[in-house]
Amino acid sequence: MLFAAPLFVALALVTPAAAEERTVPQSRTEMQLSFAPLVKKVENAVVNVYAERSVERRSIFEGDPFFEEFFGQRMPNRSEKQSSLGSGVIVGANGIVVTNNHVIEGASDIKVALADGREFESTVVLKDERIDLAVLKIKGDVKFSTLPLGDSDAVQVGDLVLAIGNPFGVGQTVTSGIVSALARNQVRSGDFGFFIQTDAAINPGNSGGGLVNMNGELIGINTAIFSRGGGSNGVGFAIPANLVKTFVASAEHGNATFDRPFIGATFDAVTSEVAEALGLDRARGALISRVQAGSPAEKAGMKPGQVVTAVNGIAVEHPDALGYRLTTVGIGGTAKITVIANGKQEELTLALDRAPETTPRDERLIEGRNPFSGAVVANLSPRVADELRMPTNQTTSGVVVTQVNRGSPAARIGLQPRDIVIELNGAPVTTTETLEAMVNENPSFWRVEIERDGQRIRQFFR
Repeated sequence: MLFAAPLFVALALVTPAAAEERTVPQSRTEMQLSFAPLVKKVENAVVNVYAERSVERRSIFEGDPFFEEFFGQRMPNRSEKQSSLGSGVIVGANGIVVTNNHVIEGASDIKVALADGREFESTVVLKDERIDLAVLKIKGDVKFSTLPLGDSDAVQVGDLVLAIGNPFGVGQTVTSGIVSALARNQVRSGDFGFFIQTDAAINPGNSGGGLVNMNGELIGINTAIFSRGGGSNGVGFAIPANLVKTFVASAEHGNATFDRPFIGATFDAVTSEVAEALGLDRARGALISRVQAGSPAEKAGMKPGQVVTAVNGIAVEHPDALGYRLTTVGIGGTAKITVIANGKQEELTLALDRAPETTPRDERLIEGRNPFSGAVVANLSPRVADELRMPTNQTTSGVVVTQVNRGSPAARIGLQPRDIVIELNGAPVTTTETLEAMVNENPSFWRVEIERDGQRIRQFFR
């Protein structure tokens, strides 16, 4: 194969030039060494995160015609307090804490408890459901102990690590293990999967705690347990510290949302069959299946059929790894993309920017006596599509449903967020203004066509 040598050169670039020498215990004395000094060094930076939220319990009579008529369709629901417990890591002396988003999601009151028992109120600076990270700011004019962020790209399989958490009511917990795998994906649903895998026991309350290397550096935020019973006897996963760095930097710059780079291309996994068909020596990389016109991918020279094998000289194992690598480069940066096609290797320069709002979203709540009443709609653009986590291979123009109010006519006919409204009574729906004008005409029947997950659905109503 003519391309075997260039591919070997590209993969050789991923080996860390300054990797530290690892050694195994050489004597009985070394086998009896303790992690205690390391734990003492980092324990004050690992905290408990206590989040309290109000949850409304729906009445068991909701939907019953008799009781809805008696109460005027306002059923007597009740609210109750729920709390969640997790861990966090202080990464800024001014009280910046990193934890998992699921620990604080929906919380109205968040407290942080230090290892010495002190408690502080905190506020959410930035959170993101898709990568399950959140940044908190502790209220208080205190200088806090911190855990330095390490380089997760320097982590190797077999490295010794500690998983440290502080679940409230239990106290601080420390478990040891090794890094058992890198670049793990398909661990949970989300924007992309790229995790450090460890056999160190990660208990449920330790979500948001730290995965620490032998230098006392944070190399990951513990986030998931994979076991049949949900206990800590399975495999644990951590979000790499390099992604945490990018996320914290976004929070410190005052960003309201965490933006991922907009590429404008669709990627598929390289299976063994695809690798054989393309003449690759192994199933590795991200296959470009579609490139949007005018997108950063097209401007960089990316084409369908190419396989992305590396970003900035670091190997790409799968499409999720590509998303991770580009996200850690950050908005405003550029990435050197290594691609292979027809046995030839090429390096492209990709500019990284946030998804554009090519058409003003003009978000509107549809009201009145019509099937769309209770739906919030917006003009679709790459920016809106990214926020709604819509596939990049879907159209980026038209009108999309962003929210459906519970119990509304829109909910009753089955409208869902991410539905794209194509036609109404045979006329194309191009903007939210057009849709609102159409429904206000109040026709005697409704013929609706929507696109959902790439499929067209037609419905009729009177």
